[in-house]
Amino acid sequence: MNTWIFLRGLTREARHWGEFPATFGEAIAGAQVVAMDLPGNGRLHRMTSPVRVGEMAAYCRAELRSRGIPPPYRLLAMSLGAMVAAAWAAEHPQEVRSCVLINTSLRPFSPFHHRLKPANYLALCRRACFAGDERAAEALILRLTSSRPEQHGEVLDAWLSYRRECPVSGRNALRQLFAAGRYRAPADAPSAPLLILASAADALVDPRCSRQLAIHWRASIAEHRTAGHDLPLDDGRWVAQQVRAWLRDGS
Repeated sequence: MNTWIFLRGLTREARHWGEFPATFGEAIAGAQVVAMDLPGNGRLHRMTSPVRVGEMAAYCRAELRSRGIPPPYRLLAMSLGAMVAAAWAAEHPQEVRSCVLINTSLRPFSPFHHRLKPANYLALCRRACFAGDERAAEALILRLTSSRPEQHGEVLDAWLSYRRECPVSGRNALRQLFAAGRYRAPADAPSAPLLILASAADALVDPRCSRQLAIHWRASIAEHRTAGHDLPLDDGRWVAQQVRAWLRDGS
């Protein structure tokens, strides 16, 4: 069994992976991809988001059991989802075969101004003011997370559709942000093999967060020179190729 669990970031849902699961499946022989929603997002938008990352991991574990999908799992996750993956691998190492963490930032390895670049504070405040303008809000998220938003017009339309079908409440967004801010990763790396992927052009999270994490946890790392925070969106094929090469090396 080669089960890959995909976990997205703050307020995002499984559908935000777009075409990436198919791209990944073509590159990774035998991969069975399960893209999950965190509580409060996507089809779970009516649920209350936990304020602890560990509780998000616990929900995912229970959900997989209820679906009859047994461990061990390989985890591929980005941003907040990568924190969930890190907590999962640390607390239940027997369930996790490997982890791919994309553009994440963890305490205590990086300071707050690296974990969320100060240049985005005003933009995020503006997003909070876009409650009545859904397209403007999603367009802002796209500009913050992609280095090439002009190439993703169809993606913006899809994101707007997801937002209208499964709206994430402001309360849940704040609870997820609080969970991400309070989560503190263990000093020692999880026992599962780790691959860290980062974007040099990430406008949201400083890539130094990924570099520091790789140093502290002695993990493999690869860095894309031009992609933004949503690396699977900007260059999903590159992500799949990096994972394939890493697995070929024995991870």
